[in-house]
Amino acid sequence: MALWDRFKESASQMQTQLVAKKNDLKSGAFRDASMAMCALVAAADGTVDPAERQRVAQLISANEVLQNFPADDLRRRFEENLDKLTADFAFGKVGLLQEIAKAGKKPAEARAVVQIGIVIGGADGDFDKDERAVVREACYALDLPPHEFDL
Repeated sequence: MALWDRFKESASQMQTQLVAKKNDLKSGAFRDASMAMCALVAAADGTVDPAERQRVAQLISANEVLQNFPADDLRRRFEENLDKLTADFAFGKVGLLQEIAKAGKKPAEARAVVQIGIVIGGADGDFDKDERAVVREACYALDLPPHEFDL
């Protein structure tokens, strides 16, 4: 139980950090990388479950930092990314990691994309090994050390 409590505290701190940086997180690269990250987390196990799709879509629209962008635009981008993963998971994943890498030009945005992945992944109470693995891969794509985020 202590591990889960530590994770919840960490996710809560990350959300607080994201909100503090909200005004700096308005670029198209951040938006696109965040939606790619959300799609990767939603499909981390290689499948896109309709319930998971709906849950992540709701989390996206409720996330205070992502409210810098129109909700319908975010949902469209998220759905398009999921469609890429559904069509060909391995190929889609490579494309989404390339999209995420574009946020690496700005370190604050790069860290925020990883934090979004952790917050979304852990929102259901279970940041599982597949979700951790895709967020770790995103860290590598962004040239960030995974250990910085306890991955």
